[in-house]
Amino acid sequence: MTKRRRFNSPTLAKMINDDHSTSDYDSSESHSGASSYQNKRKRKASTRKNNSNNSQSLLREPVQSVFSGDAYPHTSSSHVIISPGALQDTLLEWYGTVQAIRGMPWRKPYNPYLGPEERSQRAYEIWVSEIMLQQTQVTTVIPYYMRWMEMYPTVRDLATADIDEVNALWKGLGYYSRASRLLAGAQKVVANYHGMLPVNARDLEANIPGIGRYSAGAIASIAYGEHVPILDGNVHRLLSRFLAVYAPPKAKATLDILWAAAAAMVDFNESRGSLSTGSTSELLKYPGDINQALIELGSTICRVRDPSCDACPLRPWCRAYELSRPGYMPAADIEDVCSFCEPLRETNVTTFPMKMNRKKPREELDIVNVIEWTSSMGERWFLMVRRPDRGLLAGLYEFPTTSNVARTTSTAAQAKIPLTVLGKLLKYAVLPYDLKNRSEAHSDHFMITTIKPASDVLHVFSHIKKTYRPQWVVVHGGESPPPLKDSVKSHQPNDALWVRLEDVPGVK
Repeated sequence: MTKRRRFNSPTLAKMINDDHSTSDYDSSESHSGASSYQNKRKRKASTRKNNSNNSQSLLREPVQSVFSGDAYPHTSSSHVIISPGALQDTLLEWYGTVQAIRGMPWRKPYNPYLGPEERSQRAYEIWVSEIMLQQTQVTTVIPYYMRWMEMYPTVRDLATADIDEVNALWKGLGYYSRASRLLAGAQKVVANYHGMLPVNARDLEANIPGIGRYSAGAIASIAYGEHVPILDGNVHRLLSRFLAVYAPPKAKATLDILWAAAAAMVDFNESRGSLSTGSTSELLKYPGDINQALIELGSTICRVRDPSCDACPLRPWCRAYELSRPGYMPAADIEDVCSFCEPLRETNVTTFPMKMNRKKPREELDIVNVIEWTSSMGERWFLMVRRPDRGLLAGLYEFPTTSNVARTTSTAAQAKIPLTVLGKLLKYAVLPYDLKNRSEAHSDHFMITTIKPASDVLHVFSHIKKTYRPQWVVVHGGESPPPLKDSVKSHQPNDALWVRLEDVPGVK
C-alpha cells in the first residue's frame, strides 16, 4: 500500500486527498533518486546527533538541516497537473470577463461552424498576429496589424508581395526576419497547399517557415480547435509560478515539465463529471480559449514584476503563492522529494521562474561608409547594399558596411576601406582619395574626393552591442552615378543600387 505523504499545506492536502478526485496535481509516487536521498539524510542526521553544539538544531531548523539547505522541500508530483477541470472552469470564467478589454482585432470568439476557407483565413490572421507579438507589446502591434491586414488581407495577397514592400510595412517593429519568414511562409502555403494553411500543429511546425512549436499551437488551437498547448514567455512564467518550478528556465527538463502542464490545461475528457454539464463544458471544447486565457493571465496579472495575485483566478491552486504566505512551514517527511528543483532558501511569487545571469552581448565595431555621388547639377545619390537573407537585420538595405573590424583600427586604415568597398561593387575602378596628383585625373574618371569621419553610434541588440563608426565618402566624376557590377544588380542578397536623395520618403 502506498504510504500517504504528510503536507503542511491544507490547500495541497485537499487537492491530493479529495475523495471526489478533483485534484489538480498528480499524486502518483515517484521514487527516482529516493534511495540515495534517504542515505544522505541518514548521514546528515547521524552527524548532527554526535555534535553536542547542535543537539537541538533538528528541532529548531528541521528543514534546513535535513534538506541540505532547501528551505522549501516538496514532492516531485507537485509539478504535474493531472485533473485540470476546476482550473479550466475558473480560467474560462475569468477570461470571459476580460477577453475584449484590450481591443485586439485578431481575438474573436471561436466559431465551430466556419468552413475550410474561413478557418484558414482565421489561421492566417492568428499567424500574422502571433509573429508580430513576438518580442513586441500588444499596444504596439495593433496599428501594425491593422495596416498589414489592409494591405495583405489574405495569405494569397501576401504571397504576391516582394520583400521590400513587406519590410517597408514592417518598419518600426524590429526583428525584420519575422517579416521575411511570413512572406516565405505565405508563398509556400500558396504554392504547396492551394492557399490553405495546414489544419494541425504538427504540419504547421514542420512545413511552414517561421512557425515553431508555440506559433503552431496557437494557430491550430485558436483557428482549428485542436487540443494542443502553447508556451510563450507569459505562459512559461505563469506555469513556473503555478507549479513552483525552480530550475534553469531554458533547460530541456524544465521545458518538458512546463509543456506537459500546458498540455494538461487543454486536455478535455468527456468522462469528467465536472465538465459534462453546464455552459462552461461547451467552452472547454475550444482549447484556443484556454490558451488565450493563459496568455492573457500571464501578460496582465502574473507579470514579471508586481504580479496582481489578489486578482488571479488561479491563486487558490498556485504553489508559488502558497509558499510565499507568511508562516508557511513545509513538512519535513516527504517520501518522493523533488530532486529536480534547485534549493530555495527564501521565496516569494517573483522568485519564480529561476533567474539566470544573462550572457553578456558580444561587442563589435562596424565601419559604415556613407558613399555619395554628386552630379554637376547638384543631384545627390547614395549607394545602398542589401543585407543577407539570414542573420541580423536580414534582407534590409544599408550603407556599405565593413563589419566587426578591430577596435585598434587606425584612422589611416579606416580611410582606405571605402576604396576596397567600391572596388567590389563598381564596374570601373575609382581613383583613391590619397591620389598625389589629382590634376591629372580626367573629368570622366570617378574619384574619391572626401572622406569625413563622424561620431560613433551605439546600438544594443539582444545579443550584440554594436558600435557603428560612420564616415562620409564623396565620389565625383561622370554625368551619372558610377555603374555597378552586373553581379550586384540581381535584386538578391548583397545586391546594390544607387538611391537619389529626393526619392527617399521623408527627406526634404
